[in-house]
Amino acid sequence: MMEVIEGCRLPVLRRNQENEDEWPLAEILSVKDINGRKVFYVHYIDFNKRLDEWVTPERLDLKKIQFPKKEAKTPTKNGLPGSRPNSPERELKRKLEAVSLATQCSPATPVAAASEIPTPVYAQQNGSARRPVSVGAGRKRKANCLGTDEDSQDSSDGIPSAPRMTGSLVSDRSHDDIVTRMKNIECIELGRHRLKPWYFSPYPQELTSLPVLYLCEFCLKYLKSLKCLQRHLTKCNLRHPPGNEIYRKGTISFFEIDGRKNKNYSQNLCLLAKCFLDHKTLYYDTDPFLFYVMTEYDCKGFHIVGYFSKEKESTEDYNVACILTLPPYQRRGYGKLLIEFSYELSKVEGKTGTPEKPLSDLGLLSYRSYWSQTILEILMELKSENGERPQITINEISELTSIKKEDVISTLQYLNLINYYKGQYILTLSEDIVEGHEKAMMKRHLRIDSKCLHFTPKDWSKRGKW
Repeated sequence: MMEVIEGCRLPVLRRNQENEDEWPLAEILSVKDINGRKVFYVHYIDFNKRLDEWVTPERLDLKKIQFPKKEAKTPTKNGLPGSRPNSPERELKRKLEAVSLATQCSPATPVAAASEIPTPVYAQQNGSARRPVSVGAGRKRKANCLGTDEDSQDSSDGIPSAPRMTGSLVSDRSHDDIVTRMKNIECIELGRHRLKPWYFSPYPQELTSLPVLYLCEFCLKYLKSLKCLQRHLTKCNLRHPPGNEIYRKGTISFFEIDGRKNKNYSQNLCLLAKCFLDHKTLYYDTDPFLFYVMTEYDCKGFHIVGYFSKEKESTEDYNVACILTLPPYQRRGYGKLLIEFSYELSKVEGKTGTPEKPLSDLGLLSYRSYWSQTILEILMELKSENGERPQITINEISELTSIKKEDVISTLQYLNLINYYKGQYILTLSEDIVEGHEKAMMKRHLRIDSKCLHFTPKDWSKRGKW
């Protein structure tokens, strides 16, 4: 065990989704002593970081250990060797002083330019021409980096304020280090749920050693003990997120929160979200952002289910900066509901939108599924007139759905619908695709009702309104 140090790689025993034992290769990120016994924090190579965990020596296969290669010392101008790399403690101190923390992001999804596909494009099914589609030219824009803000935290319970920071879907790889790679919160209690964080979140360091971090489920303030939470609940008057309720149908509601008017809530929301978003970058100001929080209502109040943030003014047509469904509500259709709501807002604004890229792995799956179902729904509703092939253009699909043209084209390519036939590009809707789409739509019970949306877009170009 004395030879196992940070940077070593070796097989580690873990239980997979099929409840079977396996020995994937893992890297040792940290070693610590608990009651005189060593435990090891490991990252499974080629696995998502959410699976990282502390393991005991019995789970390590020491026979196949790979020691880290010694790095060559870099000479300075005077010919002397360079300085040693920072320790985790020194690195954490530097990060907190710089007030900038980030984690590694997932690879971007390739999106084809619209100009790569000529016009017209025809849709066929089983050899019979059905839906001609002409493709318009796409516009090229510069990449943009944005996010959500973190501001000061009320420290009336003896908890120091967290640093100011902002979350974004785009992160800076240069800040991906040993500190931010390791989970620092053991457990979070939020209302009736206990959540096990997936990733690092920059809560105050004094809270990271606690077995449970307590959050008020309405204002999201973090507290160090159950007694502090109970005392806080006697003073907290909120029973729903601050801001305006702009949508309600059944028990589902959406609240619009201005990042300038509700900075504390915005900070707390981003700190919570960072526990489950690996790609979220942390910077500064919340003022340029809006937060849309989805809740479920019961007799005790409006309980947070998930949220997305967006830039008040986006030069890149982004309609989502960060998006998250909390783990207790995942795999129940709420993710698609959040995405559908973001595009419903874009329809009211009269714009096409796209999420800020690169997306997380789960975000990419959700968006691909939503784009596929929405576009197929449009194509399958087309009807021929006078025996001629029904026609629709990419621009028309984009206008009907508010999905950006580049995302429409990339989705058609992902579904493998575009084929070359008799000198033209066609869209082929096979029976398998049609049947799969119909089955998926039957399972999709949660949908946004535009009649229940009460939303008036604001002109954020006038900075006085911020």
